[in-house]
Amino acid sequence: MLFRSVRITASIFVAIAFAGCATRQPAPVEDRTVHPPPPVAAPAVPTPAPVAPTAPTDTRPQTYTVKAGDTLHKIALDSGLDYRELAQWNNIENPNVIRVGQVLRLTPPDSSAQTAAGVTTTPLRATPPIVVEGKPGTLEAKPTPPIARSGENVKTSPKALKEPYSERAMREIAAASAASATSSAPAASDTPIVAATPRSDAKSEPPRAQTSDNGDDDRLDWGWPAKGKVVGVFSESANLKGIDIAGAAGEPVVASAPGRVVYAGTGLRGYGKLIIIKHNNVYLSAYAHNREIVVKEGQQVAKGQKIAEMGNTDADQVKLHFEIRRLGKPIDPVRYLPPA
Repeated sequence: MLFRSVRITASIFVAIAFAGCATRQPAPVEDRTVHPPPPVAAPAVPTPAPVAPTAPTDTRPQTYTVKAGDTLHKIALDSGLDYRELAQWNNIENPNVIRVGQVLRLTPPDSSAQTAAGVTTTPLRATPPIVVEGKPGTLEAKPTPPIARSGENVKTSPKALKEPYSERAMREIAAASAASATSSAPAASDTPIVAATPRSDAKSEPPRAQTSDNGDDDRLDWGWPAKGKVVGVFSESANLKGIDIAGAAGEPVVASAPGRVVYAGTGLRGYGKLIIIKHNNVYLSAYAHNREIVVKEGQQVAKGQKIAEMGNTDADQVKLHFEIRRLGKPIDPVRYLPPA
């Protein structure tokens, strides 16, 4: 009986001990794991603004010295210029007459005075006063006489005719202009004449301002100038300046790109009846050996417009010789033309 009481008492103490353990708060747990620092976002890189296309670098010389065998038309073609502009810049009245050793400027007279804003300024030249004889201290302003260049005659302006408009007045003005042109013909010289080529088929017109069809002179939408088989390829090493396209006499020759006809005639040896189109300030195209020319100098033409009929003038077969010139330098037309 006593033993049973002791067991009961022990059981009570064990139960109380377990109850006390159950009510205790667990010890705090400290996390000592080393964590990497949070990633730092990289600064945003600004997107660069698109760079506007720059104009092609013009590496052409500023002047050219005439050599034996040169013509003004050939010099203009090789320089990527309109021969009429070249004549005007160099005060050449007859484009068919130039002389060996003559130095030609290849840029407009005022090109050096152009400002960044595109405004052309011409420096003023003060006329030196001349002392009037017998009147000390008195000055009289007189116009400076023009300076004659070697091989050129000085031509003064004719007196203005102030008459009401009439047919008779127009005839008199035309007659006066013809007489003035006759009196100012180039003087004979011992210097050998280089060019005495036939005049172009069309009447010469004053040069017009050059404009590009788009904002980038180095980009043009080219097309084939004629249908036919390519029988001659471009070769810089062999001095083959373009391609030859065979065809039948009379087949149409069309403008490869829009532009203005700056030459139409037979003034370049080896080209026969030739047409040159200026497309912008960078590109010219040439069409040679035509049977007939159906456009005139100064005429604006569209891409694909008929400009001539295929022929064999100054050639051994009926074909079109076609050139593209960039800043006067021949380049391979196939690189610019669409796939045949």
